[in-house]
Amino acid sequence: MYTHITTFQLALLLVVCIGGSVGLGMALGRRYRVRGRGDQESVGVVQAAMLGLVGLLLAFGLSMAVGRFEERRVIVVQEANDIGTTYLRAQLLSEPTRTESMVLLHEYAGGALALARSTPGTNAFNEQSAELQQLQRALWAMADDAVRSNPQGTAPRLYVDALNSMIDVHTDRVASLYNGVPGPVVALEILASAVAAGVLSLYLATLGRSLISALLTAGLIAVILFVTFDLDRPRRGFITVPYGPLASLEDSMTLPPVATGP
Repeated sequence: MYTHITTFQLALLLVVCIGGSVGLGMALGRRYRVRGRGDQESVGVVQAAMLGLVGLLLAFGLSMAVGRFEERRVIVVQEANDIGTTYLRAQLLSEPTRTESMVLLHEYAGGALALARSTPGTNAFNEQSAELQQLQRALWAMADDAVRSNPQGTAPRLYVDALNSMIDVHTDRVASLYNGVPGPVVALEILASAVAAGVLSLYLATLGRSLISALLTAGLIAVILFVTFDLDRPRRGFITVPYGPLASLEDSMTLPPVATGP
């Protein structure tokens, strides 16, 4: 859900949910302010328990989001390394497979970079992913030709091993981009945070205290939720997965090959 909306819509959703709960708690707290001390103490116990529970939920959700973001970043580096290794080993193949493979690998690196710049779930992303899969099939067919032409050679076998790793890491990268927090968990985090902020404002209102602390707490909760969800939006939010290694790799492929082949 939250991965397909804009950053403004995500921020607005959190402000409405958390802010609306605070406003409702303030209204109810002022209404029941005339009640006895026992009610106030009961509300205080509930709000303390709710804040503790929400704190655990936010910490757990944020740590998982950071872990997924780091995983995506590492996979981008790994894919750049695997493409680069495959390109270097392709230089050791015999002609015409050598030149044809290098041309396709250069195109593949550009496609991987374009995929990194695309937003997951969009038509452009799906089309680019399909093009990369077609290039993978073409490269694998050329690898088959290289092995058949030199079945005892070391270079074709090393090239096949690198190409297989390159294909596997692409699957890992696409899967990591869709690996986000399930919708029910997102709803639970927002609901629990809204209830905790609302109960805190209700408790302060019943005591006749300033609601600045409740507003600050609600704001902090909303910011933590926003950062947590934004980490799971690789190309939609403010926190995006860097694709510098792929850009550097594509630039390096414009240089003359180091190896001349057999």
